[in-house]
Amino acid sequence: MEKAALFDLDGVLIDTEGVYTDFWASIGREYGCKTSFANDIKGTTLTNILMTYFPDLTIREEITSKIHDFEEKMQYRVFDGVLDFLTSLKKAEFKIAIVTSSDNTKMSFLELQQSNLISLFDVVVTGSMVAKSKPDPEGYILAAKLLDIDISKCFVFEDSIQGVEAGARSGATVIGVATTNSRDKLHPYADAVIDNFVDGKVYDIVGIEN
Repeated sequence: MEKAALFDLDGVLIDTEGVYTDFWASIGREYGCKTSFANDIKGTTLTNILMTYFPDLTIREEITSKIHDFEEKMQYRVFDGVLDFLTSLKKAEFKIAIVTSSDNTKMSFLELQQSNLISLFDVVVTGSMVAKSKPDPEGYILAAKLLDIDISKCFVFEDSIQGVEAGARSGATVIGVATTNSRDKLHPYADAVIDNFVDGKVYDIVGIEN
């Protein structure tokens, strides 16, 4: 039976969620957003953030420039165990995809640093390819369609509340990754929760050999 694994990017495959929180917190302070701003926007696309919180076009352009300058200089560290797990999925004939709220500009910076990571994936769905941000399931449904597989045969890996909700709404089996949120926060939308990709538990969940 064909199966697929669909992965969020930041906080799941690469360890960048903390630096993004710091960046968006500084943007929130600079432009007078409420104190919860950096957490409220987790998992949403840049377009959605700009349209929702910054009605002024000039400010949108300023923030877009700031985020792309920031992302160009960022270090994209792959979480321990990720490459081994992805390789095992490929050996088990899983189809694999990234479903991220990141735009194409950020993904080009990532590929320059981590081409060995990106090259493993059959499909990459970016925020530039969808009309609706997570928690809407559009990105995951699109990934399944591009992989030519029913969403019910997919595992979704997510760390944000918006992300696990999107996975649940898509009809996939959802695995929460407790890197940026606690297990308790992820459980309501997740079929299972893991702490990392080093522990063999994740191999058992998807039914492949470690």
